Amino acid sequence: MVDMAVLFGADKDRATKELSESLQFEMDLANISWSNEKRRNSNDLYNLRTIKEIQEAYPYVQWLDYINALLPEGLKVDENEVINLSVPSFMEELGKLLKRTPKRTIANYMMWRIHAFSVAFLSEEFRKRQLQYATALTGRQEQEARWKECVDISSGSLAISVGSLYVRKYFKEDSKSNALEMVNNIRDVFDNILDEVSWMDDKTKAEAKRKLKHMTTHIGYPDEMLDDNKLAEYYDKLDIDADKYFESFLKMNVFGTDYSFNKLRLPVNKTDWIRHARPAVVNAFYSSIENSIQFPAGILQGHFFNAHRPKYMNYGAIGYVIGHEITHGFDDQGRTFDLEGNLVDWWEPDTQKAYLEKAKCIIEQYGNFTDRQTGLNLNGINTQGENIADNGGIKESYIAYKRWVEKNGEEPKLPGLNYTPEQMFWISAAQTWCAVYRKETLKMRITTGVHSPNEFRVLGSMSNMKDFSKDFQCPEGSPMNPVNKCEVW
Repeated sequence: MVDMAVLFGADKDRATKELSESLQFEMDLANISWSNEKRRNSNDLYNLRTIKEIQEAYPYVQWLDYINALLPEGLKVDENEVINLSVPSFMEELGKLLKRTPKRTIANYMMWRIHAFSVAFLSEEFRKRQLQYATALTGRQEQEARWKECVDISSGSLAISVGSLYVRKYFKEDSKSNALEMVNNIRDVFDNILDEVSWMDDKTKAEAKRKLKHMTTHIGYPDEMLDDNKLAEYYDKLDIDADKYFESFLKMNVFGTDYSFNKLRLPVNKTDWIRHARPAVVNAFYSSIENSIQFPAGILQGHFFNAHRPKYMNYGAIGYVIGHEITHGFDDQGRTFDLEGNLVDWWEPDTQKAYLEKAKCIIEQYGNFTDRQTGLNLNGINTQGENIADNGGIKESYIAYKRWVEKNGEEPKLPGLNYTPEQMFWISAAQTWCAVYRKETLKMRITTGVHSPNEFRVLGSMSNMKDFSKDFQCPEGSPMNPVNKCEVW
């Protein structure tokens, strides 16, 4: 912070004193915020208030003026507008904190945040100092090649236009039909699992089945992305100056913010193509408010998927991901939303209690894993949703593959590898998480992330699978075949 202030022309001694006070202010803000563990309960974060009620409760800001200043031209709210106040206790404590903090400290903090965001777009002198900070935080040793950085920024900022170019050139249409067939097969398996779970009452089970059936699937990209007129219409109000990099990026932010805020008075359209038009990413998503699963074009390639390789490899890789995303609809957070994406409690009390017991097993199992590189224990609470999705996803995909074999017959082994098709399923699944992390990055991911480190995504989920132990003949009581296994779905 001090070095940046000096680069912008500040006196070093003065910057050291004043910015240490601003840093303390930021730490105070963090300490009145809720922890990630506490924020996992969506019901606790849903507190509707009118602006008038907020103004009366927290008069230290002119809220109506503030909100209206953020809204795009032609859009205004009045004091009767209802908004969601995620954490009322934060707002309560914020008033006290602002009162006891000098205005100059707050002003310095705000200016620091603005400058910290801007540094990546400035000259080499600033970027070098930013790299030193990144090295301390993540272990990264060098600046990314300029061409890579430009590709990243372009595909992140102009995701829809870049995505359109990507799918026209690289996406194979047979990937879409193959992936959809796998989604349907794996969804059928989850439906059967719901039939079999003994801890669910009939009423909750029926509602879970309705939610599963209602889940929308988005694969590859929306067709509108190939329509140049639709792309031109979307980007119509975006003004980019090829000679002004930083200013153009600021305009991008305003464009995106205005686009979102302009939806305020429009009916909700959960199938809006723009919401699903970022296909050039290697990732997959579940949306609880849409009750939808999404598999962009970028993940339907490489080691995740190929229409011309054995099914055991595809089911082990992309099948596992498909099952993972479906299961997110029924993890500790997804389960609190109904089939329409509303925050509604549709669980009978005894079934909810039984669910929490099963989730507790996963929390404790992963919380007892220790990463050797950092010496840190995993956070079983923060990672429970992803761990539940991993365990359910790989189980569903394995069963779906075995059913495929029943209908279509055994597949041949891969040439030169003496592994059975079942063993190759597990190997293919494990390989999706092959990665090398620097110690600093790993430490940050364990401390703040919702995913377990890749190693434990493999060890945790597979050690809970009886079929894995059977296929590799793991002795009972061995690390990959523990006597006590965890299973939610």
